[in-house]
Amino acid sequence: MFQPYSAAHWGALIGCAAVCIGFILLRRQLRSHKKASRAAAIAIALVLAISELALYLTYTMRHEWSIGALPFQLCTISLWLSAIMLLTRSQRLYEILFYLGTIGALQAMLTPDLTETFPHFRYFHFFVGHIGIIAASVYMTAVEQFRPRLRSLPMAVIALHVFAIPGAIVNAIAGTNYMFLAWKPVGGSMLDWLGPWPWYLIELEPVVWLLCGLLYGTVRLLDRLGARRAAHPSSQA
Repeated sequence: MFQPYSAAHWGALIGCAAVCIGFILLRRQLRSHKKASRAAAIAIALVLAISELALYLTYTMRHEWSIGALPFQLCTISLWLSAIMLLTRSQRLYEILFYLGTIGALQAMLTPDLTETFPHFRYFHFFVGHIGIIAASVYMTAVEQFRPRLRSLPMAVIALHVFAIPGAIVNAIAGTNYMFLAWKPVGGSMLDWLGPWPWYLIELEPVVWLLCGLLYGTVRLLDRLGARRAAHPSSQA
C-alpha cells in the first residue's frame, strides 16, 4: 500500500527534482549540441508514450479495460500532448502545457492518488509519467528557451475547461470521476483545503489562475536574475 511521504514517495520526488535540475544545469551544453538536445527531447517523448502504452497493454492482458480506463484525466491528456509538443516544438502546446501540465503533474506528485507502491508497475507508471510531463516543460523552457506569454494564461484556463468536457460527460453517464469533477480523491489531495462538492469546483477557478500566475512570475523572475548576472559577471566573484 502506497504511503504518502514514505521512502518510495520521497524517492520519486527526488528523482523528479534531479531530472529537472539536470536539464537546467546542462542547458547550455544541450543548446550547443543540436543532436544531443533533439535526442533528449525524443527520449522524454518516448518515455511518456511507452509508459502509457505499457499501461494499456496491462489493461489488455488482464482484461481490465473499462469506462474508467479512458484517457480523460488531465495528466493523461497532458502526457500525450507533451510528447507531441516535444516532437513538434509547438509553441502553442507549450504555452498550454507549461501551465496545465506542470500544475496537474506537480499536484499529483505531491499528493498521489495511488494505492500500489514500489516496486509495483503502477507505481512506476504513475511517477514516470508525471515526472515526464514536468520534465517536458522544464526542457522546453530551459533548453529550447521557450517562454510562456502572459496572454497565453487565459488560453490555458480555457483549454482546461475544454479538456474537462469529455470527462464530465462520462462522469455523468457512467459515475466515473475523471479530473476529480465528481468527488475529491479518496486518498487526499490539495482539494481537501477547499469546500465540499460542488463548491470546490468553483473555488478552483481562482486557485488555477493564481497558480498559473505564480508559474509565469517564477520564470520571469529567473530570467531577470539571469540577465542581471550576465550584465554584471564580476559581481559573482
